[in-house]
Amino acid sequence: MPPTTPTVVVVDDDVSVRESLELLIQSEGWQPALFESAQEFLAQLPTVVPSCLILDVNLPDLSGLDIQQRISDAKSSTPIIFITGYGDIPTSVRAMKAGAAEFLTKPLDDEILIVAIRDAVLRSQANLKREGAQRQLQERFASLTKREREVMDLVVKGLMNKQVGFELDISEITVKAHRGRVMEKMQATTFVDLMNMAGMLGISTARKS
Repeated sequence: MPPTTPTVVVVDDDVSVRESLELLIQSEGWQPALFESAQEFLAQLPTVVPSCLILDVNLPDLSGLDIQQRISDAKSSTPIIFITGYGDIPTSVRAMKAGAAEFLTKPLDDEILIVAIRDAVLRSQANLKREGAQRQLQERFASLTKREREVMDLVVKGLMNKQVGFELDISEITVKAHRGRVMEKMQATTFVDLMNMAGMLGISTARKS
């Protein structure tokens, strides 16, 4: 089983900041992971437990905003808390627009930072849960045969069994059999469930009136 203790990652080139944050993180029962450079941190991706990233805006190799962009490109679910000793409004606005959870200035207020980390960890847990559900859905869809996918595609577009049979040149009884297997494999208990699943998979469905 993977570890479930949330990991709080700190990327800051100031050793005193890393050490003080390490003590704070441990005191709250989280697992600290400390990095002094962007490249060192990026080499360790991805994190598969609920986590958040405390990221210094001004690093010697890559800026915090550059790291944010790379993580975004990798579709990471890790929320980012930016910290900086001399932030400016345009930088903070850019970071928040790109999805940052918080933007804090040094010296850091422990209580404010703790609240920010808690919120970020909760967001990470929700992200991981959603990603896990999506992955399971894709795996169930991958288990369908080519014919079952064809039937599902037509059914969720609103075609009746007889119409599906006409489109695929198969009997209505065969359509019903395929449809039953689709419902079973996709673990859909109702037609509405199947419609919702199709939407999550990016399959076009019948428009609601």
